Amino acid sequence: MKELGQEHFYNIGVSYKKADAEIRGKFSVSAENQIALLKAAKNKGISGVLIISTCNRTEIFGFANRPCLLIELLCGFSEGTTKEFSAFSHVYEEQQAINHLYRIGTGLDSQILGDYEIVGQLRQSFKLAKKIKTTNAYTERLVNSVLQASKKVKNQTQLSSGTTSVSYAAVQYITKTIPNYNTKNILVFGLGKMGKHTCKNLAEYTDNKKVCLINRTEEKTTEFVKEHSSIRKAVIENLTEEVANADILIVSTGAEKPTITKKHISKNKPLLILDLSMPENVAHNVEDHKGVSLINVDELSKITDETLAKRLAEVPLAEKIIDTHKTEFKDWLNHRRFTPAISALKDSLESIKKDEINFQKKKLSNFDENQAEILTSRLIQKITTQFVKHLKNENTSVSESIDVIQKVFQS
Repeated sequence: MKELGQEHFYNIGVSYKKADAEIRGKFSVSAENQIALLKAAKNKGISGVLIISTCNRTEIFGFANRPCLLIELLCGFSEGTTKEFSAFSHVYEEQQAINHLYRIGTGLDSQILGDYEIVGQLRQSFKLAKKIKTTNAYTERLVNSVLQASKKVKNQTQLSSGTTSVSYAAVQYITKTIPNYNTKNILVFGLGKMGKHTCKNLAEYTDNKKVCLINRTEEKTTEFVKEHSSIRKAVIENLTEEVANADILIVSTGAEKPTITKKHISKNKPLLILDLSMPENVAHNVEDHKGVSLINVDELSKITDETLAKRLAEVPLAEKIIDTHKTEFKDWLNHRRFTPAISALKDSLESIKKDEINFQKKKLSNFDENQAEILTSRLIQKITTQFVKHLKNENTSVSESIDVIQKVFQS
């Protein structure tokens, strides 16, 4: 039974499981707004807050009296509404929320099973929360445990074996669906992490020498093409011209609004557009032009091959590793949770013991104080052990138990 006014550990959010790319885009929280959201949580006294916003999910972890406090934060710093949240969201509490974070951090909950990019994103989210000072001992211990489990899953299983990610899926889509793909003009727009991975995958898995790269910050493009001589650089001012020249356009710009619209597209020219961005950076109406095909991250994530079959076989081993770390975290949590109650009980019993020994010393001339000390200490230890068993019951209210001790022993 929940106690009035007591905080609980919650996870709220939207992910690929219920929300399509368009809805996830509405709930996507920009880097700037993530900072603002954490600061707002801090000002509201909401503790242990951590936000993750990727192409597959936007989720908040934290302590609150009610989950609606976290939901209000998410809707307040994104373009999603509470009505949309209600239709496409999940809300997890306590153990469910803990389990969910372990599955996220180890790649078990990734849209492409074993996709390890989420681990870096989790680290960055945790680093930001620590910088804003919205973490607490609970979330710090939990995230560190998740990252330790993630490292073991990475090193001791084949869950992330092979190359399977959205950027790889984009290249795989091209090689499987486009005839003579090595002769096509490919334009990559955006040089964030996804754009870099896409360019590297194009270089590694194709022989195409007609790849062009455009980024808003030209210096980044210049540096990148120095290391990848097969890729041609173009400037943002020539975007429309380069799109007109392209057979395939890969967009990974990471903007809040579409960076590719109908005005960039040539009429009656075949063009395959792969939008790897979240929120989506290609306006849907580009498909009004004849010959234009638009593929987003959800469609790309459906691409499977023998790599995913191998990964599925590794899930039980990954779950076993997770269970070990969850048990360790639970033990730490129990110790932290029980310490005040156990200390309160011991203090009460020690006070009774002291009073009773002093009383018996005055009353009995042959009173053996040492023997009484040994006997009463053993009794206190046995009573404390039974109390710990009582507290470990999941239905036990620790605060109510402490109240009972105070009423019984301190009356």
